[in-house]
Amino acid sequence: MLGLYDQTQLREYYVDFDVGPRVHFRLGKQEVAWGETDFFHPTDLINGYDYRWRSFLERDNDELRKPLIMANGNFDVPALNGSLQLLVRPGIDQLADIGNTYDLSGGRWAQQPNKGIDFLAPGGLTTNYRHRYGNATDVTGGARWTGIWGSANYAISYLNTYHPDPIVNSAFVPWGEKPKGRLGDFIFPKMNVFGASISNEIPAIGSVVAAEVAYQNNVAYNVGSNFLDGALPGFGGVMTKDVVVTSLRIDKQLRLMQLLGTSEDTLTSLQLFDTWIQNFHDSDDLVYQAGYGKKAKRHTTLLTGFFTLNYMNSRLNPGLAAGMDVTNGDAFVIPSVEYKVGNHWRFLAEADIFFPRHQKYPGQIEQSMGPLGGFANNDQFMIRATYQF
Repeated sequence: MLGLYDQTQLREYYVDFDVGPRVHFRLGKQEVAWGETDFFHPTDLINGYDYRWRSFLERDNDELRKPLIMANGNFDVPALNGSLQLLVRPGIDQLADIGNTYDLSGGRWAQQPNKGIDFLAPGGLTTNYRHRYGNATDVTGGARWTGIWGSANYAISYLNTYHPDPIVNSAFVPWGEKPKGRLGDFIFPKMNVFGASISNEIPAIGSVVAAEVAYQNNVAYNVGSNFLDGALPGFGGVMTKDVVVTSLRIDKQLRLMQLLGTSEDTLTSLQLFDTWIQNFHDSDDLVYQAGYGKKAKRHTTLLTGFFTLNYMNSRLNPGLAAGMDVTNGDAFVIPSVEYKVGNHWRFLAEADIFFPRHQKYPGQIEQSMGPLGGFANNDQFMIRATYQF
C-alpha cells in the first residue's frame, strides 16, 4: 500500500525550439490542456489524472495530470487570425500513463465503501493496457485550430485518445478478447472526440460567456445494473455509444467593495455541464461505473459555481465553490481561504464537503448511488503551503 504513495518520478522533460517566427515545437514528456473549463472536461482528454494523489477537484490540476511523451507543434497563421496545433503521441510512454488512475487498492482515496478492499489483488481483476480496443502502445494524437473571430475566441479540434476512466472487460461477457483476470480486466478503450468552443465578452450583461461542445464517438459503457442478481453490477458486458458533452460558463466581476469591504471586484462564475448519450434506450441497461448498480441516464446534468473575495489588497482571498448533480441529486461545497505572504509564500486551507443523495454500504446490493455518491464519508480538509521562486 505504501508503494502507491511513496514514488519518485521525473514528471516532465521536454525541449522547445522554433523553426522560423511562426512554427514552434515542444518535444518530450509534457502536459497539454484543451477546452474552456477546469472542472469537467468535454475536450480536455489528452492527459489523464492520477487521483491516488488527491481525489476530486484540485485547483492546481497540473499536479494531478499524467504527462505524456508527445510531439507538439504550433503553427501561427496571422492571415487567418489563428494558429494550428498538431499533437502526436507515439505510444512509447509507460503503459500506466494513459487514462485516469484511481485508488483501486483500498487506500485513503478509495470510493465508498471500498476502503481496505484491494480490487487489484492477484486472482481477481487486472489492468490490461494492451486490449485490442485500447492498446497503450498505439499512436494517438489530434489537431486543434484556435482563432479570433471579431471579438470572440474560438477553437475547433479533433482528438484520438483513450476513454479517461477505465471500464471492465468482464470474464462473464468478454468484449473483444478474453480477460486475464478471474473476474475481468480494467481497460481503456480508444475513442474519437470532435470539439468546438467559443468565448466572448457580452457588454450588455457585463460578463464573459464561454461555451464548449464535444461529440465523443464510440464511448464504451459497462452494462448490467442487476448482473448476477446485483452482486456484480456492470459486469454484463460492454456497449458503445456516441455521446454529446456540452458546457456553458458565465464569468462576472461583481463590485462588492462597499457591501463586503473587499479591495477589488469579486470574480463569480456559474457553469452548466451536460452529458447526452445518443441512441439511448433504458433497456440498454448502461451503468455509470462497474461495481455500482445505478443506471446511466440519457442526460446527466451538473451545475457548479464559485466566487472569490479579495481583501488586504488581494493578499487574503476567501472563496466558496459548490456544485450539484441535478440528475441524481448529489451535491458538494468547497469553502477555502488563501493567504499570500510577501512575494513567495502562499498558504491555502480548503474543505471538500459532500452531500450524496444515496451511498453504497459494504455488501449492499443497490441501484441508486450516483457518480458523486462514491465520495460519501470522504469529506476532505487540506492545508497547503507553497513557496514560489
